[in-house]
Amino acid sequence: MKIRGGTRIVNNMLVKLGATPVGMPVPQVTEALSKGVIDGTTIPWEVGPSLRVHEIVKHHTTFAIDRALYTMALAFAMNKARYEALPAELKKVIDDNSGPTLSAAFGKAMDDADKTGREIALKAGNRITQLEPAEAQRWLRTASVVEDDWIKEMRGKGIDANALVREARALIAQHNGK
Repeated sequence: MKIRGGTRIVNNMLVKLGATPVGMPVPQVTEALSKGVIDGTTIPWEVGPSLRVHEIVKHHTTFAIDRALYTMALAFAMNKARYEALPAELKKVIDDNSGPTLSAAFGKAMDDADKTGREIALKAGNRITQLEPAEAQRWLRTASVVEDDWIKEMRGKGIDANALVREARALIAQHNGK
């Protein structure tokens, strides 16, 4: 199967699961699905309605009801020197509109949009299949191998990837459901 994966890491996992990953920007998914360029895609439920995925595909697979297979990060980033060069009133605008409160609001909006996207697929008569526990465990084992490969790659670049993974897991646990 030719599956569009959203990141290099997801594509690595797709290979190990036996799929052929296809890299492409998410806006191209609709046309690629409709023309058979790809057989499927990995996207969050929230993205489906805007791409009209529920009109093209009739089958969806979810990892689990209570968790995802992987977590994506959303970040606002700005060059530090550019930020520091801003006048104080502009820094205040940025500071007042960023941080944990905004992150929580964005997280909630994304969770709500995921629910809506799933409901739209169901209302369209699409079938949603949750992986059986044994298959989900196989995917988790595969994800663990991909993670180990990434850790080795980062270690080769002088990055303490184990610490990054621990911190990411702690933050996910701390903020999950907030």
